[in-house]
Amino acid sequence: MTLLERLKALHPQSIDLSLGRIERLLAALAHPERKLPPVVHVAGTNGKGSLIAFVRAIAQALGKRVHVYTSPHLVNFHERIVLAGAAGSAPITEDRLVDCLARAEATNGGELITLFEITTAAAFLAFAETPADLLLLETGLGGRLDATNVVEKPLVTSITPISIDHVSFLGHTLPSIAGEKAGILKPGVPCVVGRQDERALKVIEARAEAVGAPLHVFGRDFDVFEQHRRLIFQTASRLLDLPLPRLNGRHQIDNAGAAIATASVAFGDALTVEALEQGLSHAEWPARLERLGDDGGLYQYVGDGTEIWLDGGHNAAGGQAIAHALAEFDERVPRAVHLVWGMMETKDAHAFIAPFKGLVERVYTVPIPEETNAFSAEALAEIAASERFDATPTAGIAHALMQSKAALGRPGRVLICGSLYLAGHVLKLHGR
Repeated sequence: MTLLERLKALHPQSIDLSLGRIERLLAALAHPERKLPPVVHVAGTNGKGSLIAFVRAIAQALGKRVHVYTSPHLVNFHERIVLAGAAGSAPITEDRLVDCLARAEATNGGELITLFEITTAAAFLAFAETPADLLLLETGLGGRLDATNVVEKPLVTSITPISIDHVSFLGHTLPSIAGEKAGILKPGVPCVVGRQDERALKVIEARAEAVGAPLHVFGRDFDVFEQHRRLIFQTASRLLDLPLPRLNGRHQIDNAGAAIATASVAFGDALTVEALEQGLSHAEWPARLERLGDDGGLYQYVGDGTEIWLDGGHNAAGGQAIAHALAEFDERVPRAVHLVWGMMETKDAHAFIAPFKGLVERVYTVPIPEETNAFSAEALAEIAASERFDATPTAGIAHALMQSKAALGRPGRVLICGSLYLAGHVLKLHGR
């Protein structure tokens, strides 16, 4: 049994979101969470990883050494823990990962604990033992009772757009989910709040007032928009004219704006326009409206000139953002669009697919390999058909792309979407 398999076996029969298990383990490990570099703690439903990617690139442009903690991974587990180093940040090495996980496992002593919790403890060991100027820390699930929420005094917190997701753990309404996300707010610690539904914003504002956390709110304290193919960021005292972000989609303008506001709070007067320009232009975050290079393995299955795009979005808001981006692509370069779609059963498939009406000619559904709680291709095709899409179940990515090629008969645009787990599988097939 591998180390990760042993750790998965410690998982409680049902997840009860709690800080008790992680606090017990961290105490036994001599509290590495108290020895971290300054922390930017990020919660939200959509855009967390993108915001972190922008802040990371901005910080590195300032010459900062940056640790990063995100989840889930796409291809390799090591992606979750990125360590600062002399040559820049890089995923933790195999030896270091095994060492930190083994120490956490030994200290845990066989007690029940989730894989995310013990991974977080191992990450904190690595972060505490490696010099850095900043740690970008993404919550896993929610915020209030998330394993990352043991950091008592972060430098700044940030809450990206909140929407309906993980309802079995966070609640079925936007205010209940917002209440969980707002649990990362700390007394005296500034929080940057991205674009929010008014119902979510009211909950965040109430929590901020209760704990004494100053807020920097999108649309009130800062704004961002596109103008003449440039990104405009403004506050009451500052107006910045910057390049559009490297990441695709209009929603990335909002994410970039929240990242600029977060970096402004974190770095103050040390933040330069040059660092912002470089950060926006160099940020990387795979499988977020990423156009796959034509030198990879998947292009053997599509016709010449056809584009393959990949996105791991998996909820209603994600579907809306991707559909909006597809519409923008079509305005600039019109092409027939086919969707290759796989999804987990825990997600609202109807809400995800609905925004694509009128944008895609056909939908090809696929299973997600090695995921037992994923929709079957047949079940997803039925859902797509019920939403009035021309849908065909297929055996997998290669089969779906070949079916699409035969139906297109001309250069088109294929979007593979619906799950980060599917996205990771696709990147492996493509040779990433």
